Amino acid sequence: MRGWKIAVLALGANLGDRQKTIETAIEQLAAQKKIRVLERSPLVESVALTATGLDESIPSYINGVVKIATQLRPKKLLEEITRIENLHGRIRLHKWGSRTLDIDIITYEDVFKSSKHLTIPHPWSHQRAFVLVPWAMMDEAAILPGHGKVSELASSMSGEVTVQS
Repeated sequence: MRGWKIAVLALGANLGDRQKTIETAIEQLAAQKKIRVLERSPLVESVALTATGLDESIPSYINGVVKIATQLRPKKLLEEITRIENLHGRIRLHKWGSRTLDIDIITYEDVFKSSKHLTIPHPWSHQRAFVLVPWAMMDEAAILPGHGKVSELASSMSGEVTVQS
């Protein structure tokens, strides 16, 4: 797979048919010529995280993680995932608002990048059970650059999510 780069994406939704939205988004990623979905995690459910913390009065999230190979550079990959979010009616009224679909680039190879629109690795992924737990379930040996082994980071957080059947 010369010219292909490995990335990890996190998907989440708390509005509409959350599970179907995530399943469809993964299919849409796989349908893109320059993206191959290599692995996918089980889906998990978690309490909504807002700017002020966890909020049980807001619909809970369904989340999952996929490992992809891509020929897209980070900025183009961000454009593609934004396009897919928009296909699912994603509206960006405020940063921590509810959403029909959210897709984040968690890692892209061992790239460290920070710009106005994109930071890699994702700056809060090391603190988020809804990213770490499914990722560790998908790939026990995974490493989050700058933070260490994903399974070790996730070990104390497993009670914060419920695995979906």
